[in-house]
Amino acid sequence: MAKVSIALRGWRFDEAEVFDETGELRPLDELPEETRKRLVRLKFIADEPCNVCWLLHRDESECNTAEIVYGEPLNEVLLCNEHEADFLYWFREDVGKLAKGQDDFADLFHEWYAAGNRAPDGYGGVEHVDTEPDAVPKPRGAEDTSELDDAVDELDEDALGELGMDYSDIS
Repeated sequence: MAKVSIALRGWRFDEAEVFDETGELRPLDELPEETRKRLVRLKFIADEPCNVCWLLHRDESECNTAEIVYGEPLNEVLLCNEHEADFLYWFREDVGKLAKGQDDFADLFHEWYAAGNRAPDGYGGVEHVDTEPDAVPKPRGAEDTSELDDAVDELDEDALGELGMDYSDIS
């Protein structure tokens, strides 16, 4: 079974679990809860700025768009390629290895970075291999509303609340 990233690298999904035989997104209510939570969250975080760029600039126009997501929904770290190595160093080699699964996972990384900590020069990130990137649907498009956007929009507030994903107070 192939694993795919959708919109952002990092969170991996079983392709057969998310897409039907024709490549269409399966109905969200048929997906396992964890998969559904991540897909719903992707609708809201795709196209957001890199967290590290935001810490550095505090101006979205100066930030790179996030390409990578680590952590759990609502406690995730969004990164651009430029800042992924710092996160990986924190997570693999520094105190981040103790933060896995903690409720303040993202905050702990942000605090570490804001304190001036960085990966050593030359610290390697992850080598990503994109195979058939155009064949995987993206949850947000510049012009078109995607299947995922439509599917999430069809969920009522109670369904989002049950997933812990109610964004009705966010405009």
